[in-house]
Amino acid sequence: MRFDSFSYQRPDVQQSTHIFEQSLEAFRAAGSYEEVSRAFDAINTIRTSIASNWNLCHIRHTINTRDAFYHAENTFFDEVIPQFQRLDHQFYQALLETPFRNDLEQQWGKQLFRLAETMLATFNDAILEDRQVENSLNSSYIQLKAGAEIRFRDKVYNLSNIHPLEIDPDRDTRKEAALAKWQFFEQHQDAIHDIFDRLVRTRHAIATKLGFENFVSLGYARLARTDYTAADVRKVREAIREYVVPVVSRLYARQQEELGLDELFFYDEGFRFVEGNPKPEGDADWIMAQARRMYDELSPETSVFFRDMESRGLMDLLSKDGKATGGYCTYISDYEAPFIFSNFNGTSADIDVLTHEAGHAFQVFSSRHWKLKEYEWPTFEACEIHSMSMEFLTWPWMHLFYGKDTPRQLFAHLSSAVMFLPYGAAIDEFQHWVYENPDATPSERSQQWRELEKIYLPERNYEGQAWLEAGNAWMRQSHIFSVPFYYIDYVLAQFCAFQFWIRSRANDPQAWPDYLALCQAGGSQSFTELLHTGNLKSPFEPAHIRDIMTRVAEWLESAAKSH
Repeated sequence: MRFDSFSYQRPDVQQSTHIFEQSLEAFRAAGSYEEVSRAFDAINTIRTSIASNWNLCHIRHTINTRDAFYHAENTFFDEVIPQFQRLDHQFYQALLETPFRNDLEQQWGKQLFRLAETMLATFNDAILEDRQVENSLNSSYIQLKAGAEIRFRDKVYNLSNIHPLEIDPDRDTRKEAALAKWQFFEQHQDAIHDIFDRLVRTRHAIATKLGFENFVSLGYARLARTDYTAADVRKVREAIREYVVPVVSRLYARQQEELGLDELFFYDEGFRFVEGNPKPEGDADWIMAQARRMYDELSPETSVFFRDMESRGLMDLLSKDGKATGGYCTYISDYEAPFIFSNFNGTSADIDVLTHEAGHAFQVFSSRHWKLKEYEWPTFEACEIHSMSMEFLTWPWMHLFYGKDTPRQLFAHLSSAVMFLPYGAAIDEFQHWVYENPDATPSERSQQWRELEKIYLPERNYEGQAWLEAGNAWMRQSHIFSVPFYYIDYVLAQFCAFQFWIRSRANDPQAWPDYLALCQAGGSQSFTELLHTGNLKSPFEPAHIRDIMTRVAEWLESAAKSH
């Protein structure tokens, strides 16, 4: 069945709750493992049905935020999802108390029970209304950005399709485009500050009601981080300052020299080569044809996967008015269907989507056999290994998209991955500070962001632009609003993806089987267990970060000299 034929039905809260509670009672009263297993399956069926309709609503709402029907349905889910989370909470409690726990562990493994223990700490009835408020505030931010109308040289752009102008070879063009984009945020700063301030205060209130000192530990629990802590993440940030920031400084110095600039300003950072940034040599249909060939040749598994995605219409890739910004992959359980959402804009970001988001989609496609909501995806940092590694595993096919520009694109891709790391670490440290200081004012938050930029991004030069100098650039990062503490997951995963890059460059015959095993495991293992499955070294060890960065920096130095 194609995506446009997928049936959406608003869940009947009363009926769904009744079925869920009946099944839960059967689970608790079961006198045999067979009875427990039947009740378990019934509970999972109703949960995946609710999640499937929620995801269908989310996809169709973000494809067109002006659609009145799905806007109303999205508002409905903002209000009722906390009620379904309460039912999940009851299920997790029953799961931990059942006398048949050992039998269930034999079938499903220990990770389900670790997740249950972690998630139990994240909800009780006292926070139901607060969670509804939090969801509504998140939706307000998405809606605000999706409605952006940026006037630039007698045309109107949104936050997605103005990006090509921000990397235009003409310096005046990219400066004016960047300022036009930031002007949108400045004009809406009061609304954005208000949304975020209310989010912080709401999340802090939720955390204290649940018995946490602040939202930091609750944020980690929500992300189901069962085998590492904020102290472990701090070590990663410290290693980035020591081993990555100097490499990035050299990359920016090389870029400035390449462009022949006396100073590299913020609007120059995305423009990499004096000839212009490499971009795909064809339109969206041409790109899809090249992607089809790439995945046909990469492996039998990716060939089946990508052709299934195409034939079922499981991608919405073109930018259009009213469409939400950014890109994502989600999964509609009832149809065993990954879905890729993006905003093509004629830049290399279009190819990034067909590798990064396709990495996510390939993982959930590969692990759909689990048929358990908790195991469809692993925790987020492991999810990003699949996506970022796919970007590197497809390097041998980049010539299909870039032709003679392929060497420059490979250099740009790897160097961009390195340049991201300090920014990702800064976002993470910023969020820790925000939730450790929930009473800080909006201006104090922005001041803190600017101080972190000076530590992690010392080359950033705002050319005296007062609003950006005041530290307001964090406002564009939607993860800060929607999924607090998620952003470091990209950083952790990037160090794992670099290892697949190193292994694939060395023609390691075990690289693809290890990647495939990682995808097929889905969420059935914790992050550190998945590292073992993929034969990957832990990013929590600073020495591993040092060694990885040595290999990456050597390749970048060599590649820079060759062109």
